[in-house]
Amino acid sequence: MPAPRVRLVVLNYNGGDLVVRCVEHLERLDWPEDRLEIVVVDNASTDGSDVAVGARPRVRLVRSPANLGFPGNNLAMRDLDDVDYVGLVNDDAFAEPGYLQPLVAALEADDTLGAACPKILLAPRFVDVHVGSPTRQVPNDGRDLGLRIDGLEVAGRDRWRDAGFAEGWHLPERGPAGREFRWSAGEALLRVPVEGTAATARLRLASDVPLVAWVDGGGAKCPVDVTPEPAWVEVPLEGPRYDIVNNVGSVLVEGGWGGDRGFLEPDVGQYDEPQDVFAWCGAGVLFPVAYLRDVGLFDERFFMYYEDTDMAWRGRSRGWRYRYVPDAVLRHVHAATSVEGSPLFHHYVERNRLLMLAKNAPAGLAAGAAGRFLLSTASYARRDVVRPVLGGHRPSTGLVGARLRSFAAYLRLLPRVLPDRRQLRAARRVHDEAVVGWATDR
Repeated sequence: MPAPRVRLVVLNYNGGDLVVRCVEHLERLDWPEDRLEIVVVDNASTDGSDVAVGARPRVRLVRSPANLGFPGNNLAMRDLDDVDYVGLVNDDAFAEPGYLQPLVAALEADDTLGAACPKILLAPRFVDVHVGSPTRQVPNDGRDLGLRIDGLEVAGRDRWRDAGFAEGWHLPERGPAGREFRWSAGEALLRVPVEGTAATARLRLASDVPLVAWVDGGGAKCPVDVTPEPAWVEVPLEGPRYDIVNNVGSVLVEGGWGGDRGFLEPDVGQYDEPQDVFAWCGAGVLFPVAYLRDVGLFDERFFMYYEDTDMAWRGRSRGWRYRYVPDAVLRHVHAATSVEGSPLFHHYVERNRLLMLAKNAPAGLAAGAAGRFLLSTASYARRDVVRPVLGGHRPSTGLVGARLRSFAAYLRLLPRVLPDRRQLRAARRVHDEAVVGWATDR
C-alpha cells in the first residue's frame, strides 16, 4: 500500500538563508519523494529568498502579491483534492529526517485527531555558564546587584539574542546608547547557545565598582577582575550540551492566554511520551484533510500570533483532539521574523488574544479578559504617567500608548468578529466546559 500523500507548507517572508536551510531539511525527509509535496508560499519577499527556493526542483512556489502574515499559509491549503495530510513548517525551522513518519502514524491510528504536534526544540544546543560576584545595593535602587553583562559571543558570532538568562538575573535594561544589558543578583546561570565544535564563549562584563568575580563553563571557577569599564572575558565551555524546549503542544492559561507547553525547559526526558494537548503550534504541525475541511483555515484578520490558537479552539469546539508526538523533532530559530518582546510582537499578541477570545470563548471569559486588559493599562498609566506628573517629573507614555493602540485595534475589528462568534457557537459539538477545562494556571 503506498504511503499517504503529504503536502508540507513553508511560509516565507525574507527568510534568507534560513528558508533555504528549512527546505533542504524537508528534501531530506525519510518519506517517498513522489508522495511528498513541498510548497513555499512567499509573502512578497524582497531579499531574493523567493528566487532561491523557487529554483529548487522539488519546490512548488506560490507567490502572494502582498505580505498576508501567517494566514498566507491559506494559499497552499485550499486545494485539498490530491492530498491526505497537510503540514506547516516555519521557514526558520529544521526537520530531522524521521520527522514525518511518527506524525502520519499518529493521525492514521486515530481519526478523531485533528492535528499531530512534534517536539519543537530551540535550534542550537546549550551549555551552562555560571557567574558569581559579591553584591551590593546602590542608592535609589534597592536591588542586590552583582555583575553587569551586555554582550555574548560564541565562535566569533554575536549570540546575545539567543542566550538564556535562566536564574539569578534582573530584568533587561537599556543603556544611553540603546544597548541592552542585565545585572546579576549574585550567583547566576547563563545558558549559552552553541553550534558545531565551539569550545569557548566570550562575555562582556562590567560593574559599577571594581570587584573580583568568577565564571564557570562546566570545568572550574575562574576568578575575573571586573571594573566599571566593560571588558570581554573568555570562558571555556566544558559542560554537557543539552536541548531546550520551544513547544511540545500548546496550553490554555487561565484568563485566556495561549502558551507553549514546556517553553524554555531543558529537555531531559520529561516530554518523551505522547500526550493529548489543548492546541498545536503553527511552527510545526500536521493535519488530516478532514480537519481542515471541517474547521476551516486561518482567520486572515489576525495577521500574526494567535491565529493558530483561534483555529485550534474552533476545532476543539467541534470535537477534534490534538496529539503531541515526541518522536517527531523540529528545531526552531525562535521569533526570527518578529523578535519576541518587540513592539510589533506585543501589539499583535495583545490585540489578537482578545479577538480570539471574542470569537471563541464563553462571554464571561472574553469580557473579563478585555476588562482586565483595561484595568492593567490604567494601572500602568498611574505608575508611568500620573505619578511622574504629580511629582514634577517627565511621564513615560510608551507602554500605555502601545496598549491603548492595541485595544483600539481590537475594538475596530470586534464588530466584524461578532458575527463569526454567533456562527461558531451555533455550530459547536461540545460544551464550553470541555474546552476551557483545559486551562492551567501557568
